Amino acid sequence: MMNFEYYCNTKMIMGAGKSKEIGNILTDIIEPHSKIMIVSDQGVIKAGLIAPIEKHLTESGYSVIIFDQVSQNPRDNECLIGAEIFRKELVECLIAVGGGSPMDTAKAISLLGPNGGTPEDYVEGKKAYTNVAPVICIPTTAGTGSEVTRSSVITLASSHKKITLKHALLRPTVAILDPVLTTTVPKGITAATGVDALVHAIEGFTCKVTNPISQAMGASAMATIVEYLPKAYDNGEDLDARYKMQEGSLLAGLCFGSADVAAVHCLAEALGSLYDTPHGIANAVFLPYVIQFNSSENKPLHARLARIMNFAEKNDTDEEAINKLVNHLYDFTKRLGIPTLKELSYVKEADFDKMAELAEQNNSTPSNVRTITKADYLEILKAAF
Repeated sequence: MMNFEYYCNTKMIMGAGKSKEIGNILTDIIEPHSKIMIVSDQGVIKAGLIAPIEKHLTESGYSVIIFDQVSQNPRDNECLIGAEIFRKELVECLIAVGGGSPMDTAKAISLLGPNGGTPEDYVEGKKAYTNVAPVICIPTTAGTGSEVTRSSVITLASSHKKITLKHALLRPTVAILDPVLTTTVPKGITAATGVDALVHAIEGFTCKVTNPISQAMGASAMATIVEYLPKAYDNGEDLDARYKMQEGSLLAGLCFGSADVAAVHCLAEALGSLYDTPHGIANAVFLPYVIQFNSSENKPLHARLARIMNFAEKNDTDEEAINKLVNHLYDFTKRLGIPTLKELSYVKEADFDKMAELAEQNNSTPSNVRTITKADYLEILKAAF
């Protein structure tokens, strides 16, 4: 028998145009005339997605400041700057608008702003998670699932090491999923974030700390993403495909949010920490190779993945299903225009040992379905290259 817990206190609101209701939604959380910090990045601002949200808030009586010092892989020093502004401006609530980087940054600021300290202080247990400010997440991509997770992944600027703030209090208060906001996302970002969501579902489904609820969410997410990501990639204005991708990303976030990720993410975060590679691309380049490594540990489980994603037939043997799974995942990422590790011209073989070491040190390594060591990570890196 399996003992497990599943908890998510985030209110989820989904539908075309729902971001326009932000003013009314917020009145259930804090009083009008309170100060709000919108956390976003320059790309989202230039796309024109912040101005309407700011307008809806000011029309509802809120005072708004915008924090846009957010990197592709958010840095601890950026979070500390945001936390200082939070305290100075007497901010009472944060609204993250964008992909995983603004959402993870907002979560970190919601913790550091009221409580002080650095992200490392909380990871190392020097400070307790408490007194977290409310966070509203409005994702503009379909991929990270951060709008419903308890995690915030932050890169240490001094060492480039990635750390994860993780606590139930970091779950956003409200997630507003408006697929209209995703229709302008470029093809490359659509592909990368979509594969990121797929990896969340796969790893949350297969990891050692999975549970029946996570697996139910993950199965639905996998089937949805595999069907609709190519459609959203081919036609960004296909609102139905965009809606289904946000649904798939949400389910994938709920899948791993009360379980964990595993070796694909450990390698991806190592690659991202050294080269600042976009997280979705980093996941995609390793996905087929980690699946191939893991599948020998539990063949029925991985054959089940192939059937969930319609990569294999019911009457295929487990071996046949796993072979189809690996091949289809490679073809799937290639069809979406995602480069291989070799095609990332800045990646150096001389750094593989360091990447393998960082991957092994990742807190999610013990959750991988098959026990994995630095030597194993090194072999996967060589195979992917």
